[in-house]
Amino acid sequence: MVKRELYINKIRGFMNLPEIVKIITGMRRSGKSVMLELIQSELLSNGVSKSNILTYNFEDMSLRNLKNPEVLHDHLKTRIDALKDRIYLFLDEIQEVENWEACVNSLRVNSDVDIYVTGSNAKMLTGEYATLLAGRYIEIRMYPFSFQEFCTAIHEKIPGLSLSEKFNMYIKQGGMPFLSNLVLSEAEAKQYLCDIYASVVIKDIIKQNSFRDVDLLEKIIAYVMANVGKTFSATSISKFFKSENRTVAPETILNYLRACEEAYLFAKIKRFDVPGKRMLQINEKYYVTDHGLREAVYGYNERDIELVMENIICIELLRRGYNVSVGYIGSKEIDFIGTRGSECIYIQVCYLLASKETIEREFGGYRSVLDNFPKYVVSLDEFNLNRDGIQHKNIREFLITDSW
Repeated sequence: MVKRELYINKIRGFMNLPEIVKIITGMRRSGKSVMLELIQSELLSNGVSKSNILTYNFEDMSLRNLKNPEVLHDHLKTRIDALKDRIYLFLDEIQEVENWEACVNSLRVNSDVDIYVTGSNAKMLTGEYATLLAGRYIEIRMYPFSFQEFCTAIHEKIPGLSLSEKFNMYIKQGGMPFLSNLVLSEAEAKQYLCDIYASVVIKDIIKQNSFRDVDLLEKIIAYVMANVGKTFSATSISKFFKSENRTVAPETILNYLRACEEAYLFAKIKRFDVPGKRMLQINEKYYVTDHGLREAVYGYNERDIELVMENIICIELLRRGYNVSVGYIGSKEIDFIGTRGSECIYIQVCYLLASKETIEREFGGYRSVLDNFPKYVVSLDEFNLNRDGIQHKNIREFLITDSW
């Protein structure tokens, strides 16, 4: 089992702080349930009694009678009061319980209980009841395996693969943890990813938002996957549908896109005017949380490898806790600007630096950026083209580097 230290390290500082609810969010099947198991293992190794760890997964049909918050509260309160010492409560896929925040907040206030919950939809942290936990929880956002985690997992199953071979697998397969823990055929992997996609669409988008036009939703998702890393707006999607003799209002498209974000299927990245130091409000870019889903649902990851490499870098920045934007300096673009506290990092992504024109485009974009923060050009090239203080990195090596 991959330890996923990036997330465990974020959680450790909040263990045994019952006043803070630990909420782990992320796309369905991205490893949240396993993270709960890893936390439990750490608690057991630190001397916590197994009888003081209570675990519930609300996708289990046998718990259907506990999806009422009052019933769940009374059930948990009875169990907690019957035990001695601090209780550690794990509630998996808590969004299946309506008004769960009221239940959790009451337990937090009235019992010595350290609470960990997971959820697959951002709506669980919005609305009237979410205010009950305002300032009393931390959110840890989980993503599918990074390339570094993928390498660790795949090495246990297929030792001896080169870094290049592992990256080629990662381009097509993505980072959903189950796939790299069980080495499947290409057809089996694609079927598994299609099943995840269907589960996200049905449970976390359609059900949560009461959407009726499933065909429209799937067409919007297909459009975004085809245009990963490209600038577009709801209006441009509306015009595209109109060219196909289908009228869809931009407001409707925005609602569907927002629902996809809330289900953690897509990450929306805004554009940043570097000279003006302001965020632009139109024509964002979208990236897929797991590029393996793009291959399964849309295909062409190998053909669109530069876009997929961009996607991988974007999600890696988010995984490492950066706020991410696309930089604009006049007509020139910087693929990603990542900020984290007082840190800042600039990254250009390119498939291969195969010509002088390409080299000029990728490195020349930094000429007007006069600060001293790290600037990178990342590509699949094996040779080093560092110049003018700008670092050139092979993407495979870049992704397995612990800190940039």
